[in-house]
Amino acid sequence: MMEVVTKIPESTDAAATGLLFTPMELLNGYAPAFVIAFAVALVSTPFVRRIAVRSGVIDMPDRLRKQHAYPVAYLGGVSVFLGVVVALIAASFVTRGDAALLKVVPLSVIVGMIAIMMTGLADDIWKWDPRLKIAGQLIAAAALAIEDVGPNLAEGALASIFGPADITLMSIGQFAIRNSELYYWIGTGLVALFVIGGCNAANLIDGLDGLLTGTTAIMAVGLLGISLIMAMSERVEDIDQSLVGMRVVLSLAVLGATLGFLPFNFNPAIIFLGDCGSLFLGYVCIVIILSFGEDGKTELVIAGLVVFALPILDTVLAIIRRKLSGLPIDTADNNHIHHLLKRAFGTVKKAVFALYGITAGFAVLGVGLAAVRLLTETRVLAIVSLAIAFFAFIAAIAIKSAMQATWQIQSKQAERHSGVPSLPHRDGDGASNAPSISAAPSNRD
Repeated sequence: MMEVVTKIPESTDAAATGLLFTPMELLNGYAPAFVIAFAVALVSTPFVRRIAVRSGVIDMPDRLRKQHAYPVAYLGGVSVFLGVVVALIAASFVTRGDAALLKVVPLSVIVGMIAIMMTGLADDIWKWDPRLKIAGQLIAAAALAIEDVGPNLAEGALASIFGPADITLMSIGQFAIRNSELYYWIGTGLVALFVIGGCNAANLIDGLDGLLTGTTAIMAVGLLGISLIMAMSERVEDIDQSLVGMRVVLSLAVLGATLGFLPFNFNPAIIFLGDCGSLFLGYVCIVIILSFGEDGKTELVIAGLVVFALPILDTVLAIIRRKLSGLPIDTADNNHIHHLLKRAFGTVKKAVFALYGITAGFAVLGVGLAAVRLLTETRVLAIVSLAIAFFAFIAAIAIKSAMQATWQIQSKQAERHSGVPSLPHRDGDGASNAPSISAAPSNRD
C-alpha cells in the first residue's frame, strides 16, 4: 500500500474541500501501470508456456468441441496475473502527479486476486472438484467484502424501502436489528453472488482463441471510461478511503496485461488462459464493477454490468438452453454464442472479431449510461432501452439454437425407438445446421 500524501495546504481541511481529478491527470499518472502490465505479460508468456509444456499442462484437441489442430499449453492466466499484480505494486512507487494522492488497490483485493488465481491454477493442474472451486471463489469474495463495497451497494438499493442505515429495522425486547446489519449481510451476499457469477461467466466464454482475452481488453476500456467519468464528475472528499485510484489503475493494468498476452493467444493460439486466467479476469472485472457502488450508486453498477454483458448473456442463455433441452445446467455443449458465430462465419477469426464488435457495442452503451447519468443528472431510459434491445436480440438468436438442440435430441430419441433414421435440418446452402451436445466436461466450455 502506498503512503497517501495531500496536495491541499496545511490550513485546509481535505474532507471539507475535496479534490477534483481530471481524466488526463489520472491517465498520465497511472500510465506506467499500463506499460508495466503490458511488458510483464508480453515477456513472461513464453516462459510460462515452456513450463506448462514441460509439466504436461496442455489442452488436447478432441475434434468435437476442442477443434484446435495441436495440443496447446494452459496456464496463460499466470502471465496475465503477473502483469496485473506487478503493475499494481509498481503503481505505489511510480505513480506521478495528482494521481499519487490516491491509494491504489487495497491489500484485501490483491489477496482476493491471489486466491482466485490459485483456485483456477489448481483446477488446471489437478482438475479440482467444482465445490473446491466455489470455495476458492468465496474466499476471494470475502476478501473483497472487507472493503465494504457490498454493504454500500445494498444500502443504495434498499434505503428507499427500509430507510437509512442508522435506524432500527425491528426490535424484540432487548434484541434489535438495525438497518446497517441488514445492509451488511445482504451486501456480503451480493458480493459473493457477483464474484461467483462473474468468474464462471468469464470461464464460459473462453471457448475460442483470443476471445476472452480480447473481449476483456475491450471491457477494460469501457470500465476505464466509466471510472474516468466518475472521477471528473465528483469531488473526492476522503482520499484515504476513495476507490477512484483503484478503479483507474486496475482497468489500465488489466488492459495492459491482456494486450500483452493477446499476441500469443490469438488464433492460432500457442497458449490458453486456462481456468487460472478466465476466473482471474472475471474477478478483476467484477471488482471494478462493484467499486462503482462505493457510495451506493446502483445505476453505475448497472452501467458496469452492461459493459460486462456478453459473459452474462452467454451464461444466462446456457442455463436456458440446457433447461429447454432437458439437460443438467453443468452439461458442456457447443452451442454457446461463440460456437454459433463460428458455424455461421466459418472461421474462428471472423467469429472472434464479431464478438469483439458486440462487446464494444455493450461497452459504448455502458459508458453512455454512466455519462448521461453523472454529467447531466437525467434519467437514461433511452440508453437502457437500447441495451435491453441489444441484449434481447442476441438472446433470441441463441434461444433459437436451443430449440434446434431440443429438436435434435427428440429426433434422435424417436430414431432409437422407431429404428427409422431422421434427416438433419439443413439451411439454404446445404450445410447441416443442427447443433450438437456433448456430455464431456471441459475447461473451455
